[in-house]
Amino acid sequence: MSKATITVNENGNLHIHIPMFVKRSQGRKVIFAPQTLEGKNADMPDIVQSAVVQSLARAFSWAELLERGDIKSVAELARSLYVDSSYISRTLKLTTLAPDIVEAILNGEEPDGLSLSKLVLSFPADWTEQRAHFGFT
Repeated sequence: MSKATITVNENGNLHIHIPMFVKRSQGRKVIFAPQTLEGKNADMPDIVQSAVVQSLARAFSWAELLERGDIKSVAELARSLYVDSSYISRTLKLTTLAPDIVEAILNGEEPDGLSLSKLVLSFPADWTEQRAHFGFT
């Protein structure tokens, strides 16, 4: 992210640029500056939910393995990873999310309260219905 700057316009007005990040927390919007005068802001939250992003990455990676034929089935993938096949299936379902929902999650712009546990539950196949279901406007 860029640093805060102050410039004087030709008309004498000040132009102040302060990079910031807005994160919803418990229904309220909180503004964080990534840097303070002392340097990096230690109170700056993670922009993305790493568990959700990691699950999305796994889902798309596993789907690619299955599509290429490197792995023949969900059961074979589960055996090779020493996990239950239902976990693989739940995670693979994330590949059916609307592309803009995936992008919003990767950018940390998901609606407040959206979590991995909500994402792996049943959700509509239709992308428009998904947006409404998960609170994307």
